[in-house]
Amino acid sequence: MGANVLILMGSKSDAEVMAEASRVLDALGIPFTTTVSSAHRSPGRTQKLVREAEKKGYSVIIAGAGMAAHLAGVVAAETVLPVIGVPLASSPLSGLDSLLSTAQMPGGVPVATMAIGKAGAQNAAYLAAQILALSDAKLRKKLVERRREMAKTVAETAKEIR
Repeated sequence: MGANVLILMGSKSDAEVMAEASRVLDALGIPFTTTVSSAHRSPGRTQKLVREAEKKGYSVIIAGAGMAAHLAGVVAAETVLPVIGVPLASSPLSGLDSLLSTAQMPGGVPVATMAIGKAGAQNAAYLAAQILALSDAKLRKKLVERRREMAKTVAETAKEIR
C-alpha cells in the first residue's frame, strides 16, 4: 500500500506554503507524497494522478492552488476520496479569488476549503489526519495529545502576560 495523503499543488511556487501541510503530516507520522500538477497546464497528468490515487493507497487528497484555483475542484470531480482545498494568495486579489473558486463547488462535488495560505495548509493536514484517525486509534491519540500541547502553550503564554 502507498502513502495515505496525496498533496498536489498547481505550481512549484506553491511549495513554500504547502510545505506547512508536509510538516504537520511528518510530525504526526502520516505518510504522504507531494507533487506538482496543474488543472490548466497539465490536465491529463492531474486526471491520471487522481484516478490512480485510490489504487495507490491514498485516502485523502490535499490540493493547493492560487489564482483561479480550479485544482481542488478538478480533483474532486475525478474521485470520491475526500479532497481538501488550500487557496493560495498568488494573485493581486490576495487569495480571495482562490478562496471563492475553491469553496464554490456545485452540489455533489464537495471540496473541504481551508483558510488562505499557511494556516490553511496546516489545517488541511490536520483535517486529513482527523479523517484518517476515524479508523486509526493511534493517530487519534496523537491528535488529542497535539491539542493538549496547544492548550498548554496558550496557558503558559497567558501566565507570561500577567
